Amino acid sequence: MGAFGEYIVYVDESGDHGLRNINPDYPVFVLAFCIVHKQDYLAQIVPKIQELKFRYFGHDMIVLHEAEIRKARKPFDILLNPNVRRDFMGDLSGIIESSPFTLIASCIDKVQFSYKHGVDGNPYHVAMEFGLERVFMELQRLGQRGQLTHVVFEQRGLQEDQALELEFRRIMDRSRMEGLADTLDIVMASKKVNSAGLQLADMVARPIGRHLLNPEQPNRAFEILDGKFRRSRSGQVKGWGLKVYP
Repeated sequence: MGAFGEYIVYVDESGDHGLRNINPDYPVFVLAFCIVHKQDYLAQIVPKIQELKFRYFGHDMIVLHEAEIRKARKPFDILLNPNVRRDFMGDLSGIIESSPFTLIASCIDKVQFSYKHGVDGNPYHVAMEFGLERVFMELQRLGQRGQLTHVVFEQRGLQEDQALELEFRRIMDRSRMEGLADTLDIVMASKKVNSAGLQLADMVARPIGRHLLNPEQPNRAFEILDGKFRRSRSGQVKGWGLKVYP
């Protein structure tokens, strides 16, 4: 086992990966991977998120969740006040914009995917493989090959977690990318751990899906993320930091 790497990866999704009842308003599944240098995470990201929570809620037990924020559900019902919402969203956007991380996302068009793989196919597993391969390539570029790097997923339920971990191991075992299995390992984290990194990943997934569905629609959140994507030397994002399938 190699030494611990300098980076950590946080993963979250937007949309569900079921294919039997596809939501016509959001027929995509997005899996977002945030690659963060551990020193940047400790020195910048965690303190800024903690400070935001203290400022608006008076304590740091709040877990930032994109869906609850968007719908102003408790404890985010303070956002029903338009002035508070404007300030809060501005501050949150500022944190994401200033946070140093590299973004990789896999997006599955669920309608096309179901035509190709049937309704029993699993978009999550396909999105995870695309994402992990690109995470590894970025870590390799950063000189981290063979340095143990943890990829943190949020727990969703015993059966789903077991299936996810099994698929992760299968990807490691069957990959033709030399060094992948020696570099990446999985961590399943409870929602209760209140991880700033997982909350950051939760914030970035949906704006990507919304942009892909309606690229002409104004999307300030995606504009902020656009500069975070992994890119080729020529600046290409598609296939490098953003994989859309099929």
